Amino acid sequence: MTTFPDPVAVYRTMLLARLVDERIWQLNRLGRAHFAVPCAGHEGVAGFAFALDPARDYLVPHYRDLAALLVFGTTPRDVFCHLFAKANDPMSGGRQMFAHWGDARRRILSISSPQPNHVTHAVGIALASKIRREDAVTWTGFGDGSSSKGDVHEAMNFAAIHKLPVVFCCENNSYAISTPQEKQMAIRNVADRAAGYGMPGCTVDGGDPLAVFEQARVAVERARHGGGPALIEIKVYRFLPHTSNDDDRRYRSREEVERARVQDPVTLFRQRLVDETIWDDGREQALRQELQHQIDEALEFAEHSPAPRAEDAFANVYAA
Repeated sequence: MTTFPDPVAVYRTMLLARLVDERIWQLNRLGRAHFAVPCAGHEGVAGFAFALDPARDYLVPHYRDLAALLVFGTTPRDVFCHLFAKANDPMSGGRQMFAHWGDARRRILSISSPQPNHVTHAVGIALASKIRREDAVTWTGFGDGSSSKGDVHEAMNFAAIHKLPVVFCCENNSYAISTPQEKQMAIRNVADRAAGYGMPGCTVDGGDPLAVFEQARVAVERARHGGGPALIEIKVYRFLPHTSNDDDRRYRSREEVERARVQDPVTLFRQRLVDETIWDDGREQALRQELQHQIDEALEFAEHSPAPRAEDAFANVYAA
């Protein structure tokens, strides 16, 4: 059975994700990074990663799953090398645009720009695991907009029929880029669709990483023991634009965003630790200094890393 995670470790992961995300946004606004996909507001989703075993399970992530990637072993160095498209970028060697996560060393499968193709790939991994009789669960994430596309329907239907060891996770931030949820579906909860596939479904507050962990733990253990797939819908809110190319003022008010920021998952979870007397201002300051130093070092490392070689442009594209 999966053990309950250390709340301080969970908070550390959430805070590191937030600080890395803020630095990426700053670099983009300074013209030093070509593209940014902010995850601010999604950090509590990382609770699911603590229910998985990085040594045997597979992660097919959503593009805002930075915090979960950190749990699986991705480092700030990896993130910044990916951001700057360096030769030592573990995601693609500098070939993919930013936030196209994927690292074979860590059992993280690459996502693709046309969302949500990777959900069908996750089901393929789960099918292979079942055929090979591996003790592995595949976790795949996608947004509420992706949940309305045929790829997700086909993936869930196939996985349910064959009782595959996969968990589907919809990170619902109420907007499919700029389209609000009520304009893209006639239901309030994406998880209600699970019944139509013959699998359990539930919704959970993405501001509570421990509640996310508990729902993930149940689904992962069920899948691992032959019970088949499940659908978890995590309710979150995206604080920043969809990407650095988006102007979110065109489809949502500043008042709406500020109201949502009152429920900042990083701030709320930190206060919860303080209330339970396992955290204080001194530890907070020390941790922030440690993480900022780690980020500064990672950024310097990435900036001084070599660019990809021109002669490698077609490597892994055509058969040798």
